[in-house]
Formats: sequence, structure tokens, C-alpha cells
Amino acid sequence: MIFIENENHTNPRLNLALEEYALRNFSAEQDYLLFYINEPSIIIGRNQNTLEEINHEYVDEKKLHVVRRISGGGAVYHDFGNLNFSFITNHDIKSLNNFKKFTAPVIKVLKSLGLDAELKGRNDIQVEEKKISGTAQFSTGKRMVSHGTLLFNTDLGEVVNALNVKMSKIESKGHKSVRSRVANITEFLEDPLHITDFRKLLLEGLYEENEPFESYRLTTDEWKAVHELKKEKYDTWDWNYGRSPKFNIQRSKRFAVGEIDLRIFVKKGKIKEFKIFGDFFGKEPIENLENLLMDVRYEKEDIVDLLKAVEIKEYFGDVDKGEFVELVYGR
Repeated sequence: MIFIENENHTNPRLNLALEEYALRNFSAEQDYLLFYINEPSIIIGRNQNTLEEINHEYVDEKKLHVVRRISGGGAVYHDFGNLNFSFITNHDIKSLNNFKKFTAPVIKVLKSLGLDAELKGRNDIQVEEKKISGTAQFSTGKRMVSHGTLLFNTDLGEVVNALNVKMSKIESKGHKSVRSRVANITEFLEDPLHITDFRKLLLEGLYEENEPFESYRLTTDEWKAVHELKKEKYDTWDWNYGRSPKFNIQRSKRFAVGEIDLRIFVKKGKIKEFKIFGDFFGKEPIENLENLLMDVRYEKEDIVDLLKAVEIKEYFGDVDKGEFVELVYGR
């Protein structure tokens, strides 16, 4: 495994551009590991409606970065007390949505520090029933990234202030607030530890798990390409926010895989706009499914017929096709 040096950059747009550049351009003969710490920011899941996930006034007041990542899942808050990790490997169908495989070495290091850490739910690492890490994945079909964030000593109050947490998410987990179910790693450490020392211990632990291990620094040309990707994608309003769709039907439901939120605009009996939001994880680009449903009559039998040859689980994970149809056209 090769460790990618990010040269201590803390701009989330540059770090996400670096991650995607490495995913799409670095040698498929190697596995890679990337660490980065971001300035205060909100990182939005690929399929989420940014305008409905953030507290706009607070974001503007604090001048927080708002950046969309390429993987699914929910919105998260990053600051200097948050350590992010990314494993870049070849695509493997057995590894897709297999968060246990990629979190196991991280959990082992946490246990060596005295934390009773374990993977819980879809993709969370927990200690004493409190979440200290969330993970997500994205696959190009050839290569994949499995990344996560470790709450080391982040300002947890900012998580609530910066994000508009949907009531369905809170109610479905039976908690009164986000603060009650997340915690910092520092809360469970017997001895004080700085995040840079924690980063070093984590890296040393991962070295032991993946020998031989070497470090790599990007060339000037590679950094130039990363900055271009940042400028063309991660700096743009279209990528980070996108246009809010016109709709006259909104239907949402929380499944085991996450929330699916549909915005449908029907005109003269036909679907003219179809947008899918949510914090689910899927293999195929959700845009493909959205485009497939355009200009179809908004009738159940037409929708069922159209989806006959479609493998819905490729887009959302373990969601029954019949349940999806009911969500699109429930009465």
C-alpha cells in the first residue's frame, strides 16, 4: 500500500479533488491510503439536496465551505479536530458496501488505544453506543474509494448549528438530537493526545496491517491536474449545490439503506422532471435512473413496465423494486 502525502493542505475542495484524481489516475497495480484534515466545512453526499441539508444563515455567517463529495451517504461537518481517511483500491463487488473490510484496520488501532470500537449500523464506527466515525464508498467500476471521517476532537456543537438534520432521521433512530449520539475519540482516551499524534499512531498501525508500505509525493504536473479538477468541479456552484428541481409531487421514505426523497414534476400526465435525493449508497449513477423515467406517463403500470429490466438495487442497495414503485406512485 502507498501512502499519499497531501502536503498538509486543509482546503476541503482541494482534498476532495486530490482524492478523486488519485482514484481515477493512479496506478491500478497499487492500493493507496490518503489522510487529510479539513478547515471548517460541510461535506455533502453525492445524492443529497444541498439546499435542504445546510443552515444557510449559519454557513454564511461562519463562512463555512460547502462541498459535495463523489460518494453517497449523508452530510457531515468537518473541522480541524476531524481526521479523514481514504482507501483507494481496485473495484471488487464483494468489497462494495462492505464497510467492515475497510474499517477493520482502523478499529484495530482504536482498540490498541483502549477504545471499545466496533462497526455498527450501515457504516458507523461506535464506542459505547456513540458514533465516532462514518464511512462511505464510491466505485468507477474499475477502481473504488472507501473513505471515512474520525471525530477526534471536533466541535460537536457545530454539527447541530451547521446542518439541518431531518426529523425523519432523528425519529428513525430514536434520538432527541444529533449531539446525543456522536462523540469525540478524545472523550474515551485515558491520556491527552493531539490530533497529529493520533494521525501518526493510526498511520503506524495501518503500516503494520499492510506491509510493505511506502509514501508518495505528487509531482508538480500532478498537483497542477488536481488544482484543475478543483477549479472545474469542486469550486463550482453547479457541483456543490446544483439547481433545485421544479416539482409538484414530493414523496420520501426512510429505508434500511437510508432515506430516498423523490421530487417529481408531472405535466399533462407525463413526468417532465424526476430527481432523487437521499443518503443511500448505490453502485450506479442515480442520474441514469432519473433520465430513464423522463417523459413516462405518471401511471403505475407504465412505471412498472419501464422498470422491468432495471436492477433497482444497483442504485440504492437493498431496496425492493415493488417498494420503490410504491414510493414513486403510492396513493
